[in-house]
Amino acid sequence: MPWKPHRYLFLRLAMPGAACLLVAGCAGLEKPAGSGSQPTPVVTSPAQRAERPAPRARRGPIPLRPLNVRSDCAFKDETGYNGAMKLRVAAGLVQEFEATVNHPKHGTCRFALRDFRQTKDMPNVELQGERRRCTVRMWEQGRQVAVAFSACKTMCSGDVVDYLWPILADAYNGSCG
Repeated sequence: MPWKPHRYLFLRLAMPGAACLLVAGCAGLEKPAGSGSQPTPVVTSPAQRAERPAPRARRGPIPLRPLNVRSDCAFKDETGYNGAMKLRVAAGLVQEFEATVNHPKHGTCRFALRDFRQTKDMPNVELQGERRRCTVRMWEQGRQVAVAFSACKTMCSGDVVDYLWPILADAYNGSCG
């Protein structure tokens, strides 16, 4: 049977790609401990060390503590999604909560503390709807406090609940987005 180059075209095209994948896959492998030479330390002058910022300390998990936040804010993005929130939580107890979220062409959601009862205060604050299944959860997320909504269709008009994102409140200055 005579050799036909077009039958082997796939192999000719695929082999360089396979070789690249093999090399890329091996690039992340490290030598086992005790084999070969030890890495040489990089010596820097005092002037070079002064230019380079100090490494940041490793951050561990957020310590378990009661939530404390106060926010009275409004937000709006470039699509027109907007809202406002008043929130005051002291030592994990919600003292004030009102939020409105509006999405053009989709509807509005309204939340008020009088429609909820607090069921948790640590590690996350949780509010359950008195007569509805709606749940509002609040937790620290670095510098921000997230206020998220779950199963809150009855608190919303239209289909805005499908576009409902958590509200992030800055724990230090009270702004939100």
